[in-house]
Amino acid sequence: MPGDGCVFCSIARGEAEASVVFEDDWVIAFMDLQPVTPGHLLVVPKSHAQGLEDLQEDIGVRVWTVAHRLGRALRLSGLRCEGVNLFLADGEAAFQEVFHVHLHVFPRFKGDPFRIEADWSVHERRLLDETAVAVRRGITAL
Repeated sequence: MPGDGCVFCSIARGEAEASVVFEDDWVIAFMDLQPVTPGHLLVVPKSHAQGLEDLQEDIGVRVWTVAHRLGRALRLSGLRCEGVNLFLADGEAAFQEVFHVHLHVFPRFKGDPFRIEADWSVHERRLLDETAVAVRRGITAL
């Protein structure tokens, strides 16, 4: 059976504990065991997909729709929430740790501990245009 040994598949099947906040036929959303901030949720497709390449587009749309709704709910929850991040890591190089697609939804507030360090400098238009060509080649290859 696909997903055997996958903790998120076990949660989706009701075989492993989770603090579930939402569930339907396609996705399940539950509290992250290692929250960045109180209210940190994971939205997980019930069907096993290791990464985005394996995720059916209609299920990806459902994951996003549920995450959007939960982000709005966090703002109304009474938890400290001045903003919301949606974060998805696809692949080991992107810091994916559980190899079952999952979208993090977590409240943000001034002074919280979440950081992404990067070089945020503006790039030359020529480089951006060259990169856009490569991405369009990838779209054509789909």
